[in-house]
Amino acid sequence: MKYALLDSGNLQKLEQVGEYRLIRPALNAFWRPALPRREWEAADAVFTRDISGGGRWSFNRKMPESWTAEWGGFTLKIKPTGFGHLGFFAEQYRNWDFFRSAASGLGEGARALNLFGYSGVGSMAMAETGAAVCHLDASRGMIEWGQENLKFNPQVPPAIRWIADDVNKFTQRELRRGNFYHLIALDPPTFGRGSSGQVWKIEDDLPKLLGVCNRLREPGRPFTVILSCHSPGFSCLVLERLLEEACGRGGRFESFEMTIPESTGRELPAGVSVRYTV
Repeated sequence: MKYALLDSGNLQKLEQVGEYRLIRPALNAFWRPALPRREWEAADAVFTRDISGGGRWSFNRKMPESWTAEWGGFTLKIKPTGFGHLGFFAEQYRNWDFFRSAASGLGEGARALNLFGYSGVGSMAMAETGAAVCHLDASRGMIEWGQENLKFNPQVPPAIRWIADDVNKFTQRELRRGNFYHLIALDPPTFGRGSSGQVWKIEDDLPKLLGVCNRLREPGRPFTVILSCHSPGFSCLVLERLLEEACGRGGRFESFEMTIPESTGRELPAGVSVRYTV
């Protein structure tokens, strides 16, 4: 069964995730819901956020620990987490489509690097082209989740190198090894910790990381960076200026607000994304 965003409003979103209906926070959904109350009352589980940044799930029926749902052309493992996540970000589907398109430049002989790769959906989209893909996330648990997702999708070549490491340490090592990439994707968090407890702060670390990414491009070949972000204050224009500072002024930008289409015909905004090609 597929994933669908059914409705949003009153700072929440109503989602059909496979056979289960969930309510989760949507902190920019300031409008009123479009669907009648009975549709929301039929939810199987509700996630309520607390002041610590975590939260709790309330279940209205017995549910398995995990299940699968289809989205973006993939079958995905779904598992509600203590942070209210499910294991994928539905708003990234346009970037997945881009990875699989001819415009990405990926294909046989190309090399792609997916930083902050989470559960591997973007990496699977890259690998579908025949490219050699390096997937990096600081969480070993997310690496294992990504490997499980790959098993659910036999159409994806197993040409993904799975790495659990700190993003800054790994990219510096890649520079020393002389490894180059033709496409690099990043979806950095606002705050996080590396595999050995290293602190990541987006305002301090993202500009430096983009500079390293630029040094990982293969000279004389087209190079693309896809940078998406959910952090307050990091608009499309901010991301464009950071990329221009790190990679130069000669590139082309395609910037857009990431959204999730609703069954109501509306769309729910969920972050921004910038594609830079030079």
